[in-house]
Amino acid sequence: MNKNSEAKFIGTKVLGTGSYFPKKVLSNADLEKIVETTDEWILTRTGIKERRVSEADEPTSQLAYFAALEALKSANISPQDIDLILVATITPDMQCPSTACLLQNKLGLKGIPAFDLSAACSGFIYAVSMAKAYIESGMYKTVLIVGAEELTKFTDWTDRSTCVLFGDGAGAMVLTASDESQSLLSVYLGADGSFSDLLFVPAGGTKNPATLDTVNQKLHSIKMLGKEVFKAAVPKMVYAAQKALELASKKLEDIKLFIPHQANMRILEAVAKKLNISMESVFVNLHKTGNISSATTITALDEAIKTGKLVKGDLVELVAFGAGFTWGAAVIQV
Repeated sequence: MNKNSEAKFIGTKVLGTGSYFPKKVLSNADLEKIVETTDEWILTRTGIKERRVSEADEPTSQLAYFAALEALKSANISPQDIDLILVATITPDMQCPSTACLLQNKLGLKGIPAFDLSAACSGFIYAVSMAKAYIESGMYKTVLIVGAEELTKFTDWTDRSTCVLFGDGAGAMVLTASDESQSLLSVYLGADGSFSDLLFVPAGGTKNPATLDTVNQKLHSIKMLGKEVFKAAVPKMVYAAQKALELASKKLEDIKLFIPHQANMRILEAVAKKLNISMESVFVNLHKTGNISSATTITALDEAIKTGKLVKGDLVELVAFGAGFTWGAAVIQV
């Protein structure tokens, strides 16, 4: 048990957030030169105009590191104040060691626990839930959580239905125990593995280990049945959003900003319509980031804070849906 675990507290407080994107921009016009598509086709069906792409020598841990530095700066603490590191990712640097351990080393830390968790696009909210549990159980006082992805390195650039969707990026948050105020009001999680064949990467695990055939057949790239995913995503995101609000004893009208997983504009609009909220209260940045899986909600939250769309005391709700299927929502007071 951590030496700080004896401190009394009433909840979990957000100390700071940060984000980082690779410098390289891949526009829809650029994609027109790679695959049979058009800017109009992509924009109409997804709402995406451009996405960021990491360099070959820029692994996920590097994006996570820069996002973590930003979050630590925002929190006004040093890396040595961190008791635990959690990294949500489905695009780790390698099978092992964990990206969290690589991040720990980049931060110059030793000894504290660090591990990855995999919940696809819901990963960051799953990490928030885990950090909250660790903090409020008294095991750890201050936790660094990161959502970091490089989906472009798992993309089939000949598949126009998926290659237009994904981008790279990372976001981070510092959470700590508080005996004065609580900013993480509630988290709700869910999953249903019966839908696992609708959004997945077929090879690279123990079911289909890497071989020359799996590489030639492009089985190490993301496969998705878009219409079926849409049908499942909308009701689950709506349900998760409602459950998290119930757990926080809040109503939709209490929420200043709604931040859904930035996957597809049609999904965002459908969720807003089902919840009966105006798109003016829905934060959207997917037009410039694309779908960056576990990193979408935290990078969007960080941008909303940095641009003044959220100010101290405002309530915000994050909600996500991803492969698994997994889903989750969190209500936060910034």
